Amino acid sequence: MSKWLSLAVGTLAGGVARYVLAGAIYQALGTRFPYGTLAVNLSGCFLIGAFNGLAETKFLLGPNARVMLMIGFCGAFTTLSTLMLETSNLMKDGEAMRAFANVAATIILGFLLFRLGEVLGEVL
Repeated sequence: MSKWLSLAVGTLAGGVARYVLAGAIYQALGTRFPYGTLAVNLSGCFLIGAFNGLAETKFLLGPNARVMLMIGFCGAFTTLSTLMLETSNLMKDGEAMRAFANVAATIILGFLLFRLGEVLGEVL
């Protein structure tokens, strides 16, 4: 499969996965807090960490697989820009503590899950 086709397939799959996961989370937990985007960003951090571990340490992902999974899928799946928009909306609504919690949880937990995914990718 060419790199462009790998990118297209990964991007399509990542966009669909994001829509489905975020929608399910919002349906389950409501929209008072951006739980859907948080779940997508955190799971995306884990996945890209795992893929990176598989690629860098185990050499189990070739160039096309890296393009498909890391650039295409994860790039379309996670959205930092949406994090910023929803955090700004929380601030505008006078929800400064929720806005701070959203950013802090995404950055801190995202990094921890990235490392966990990377380590798991390395030991598989």
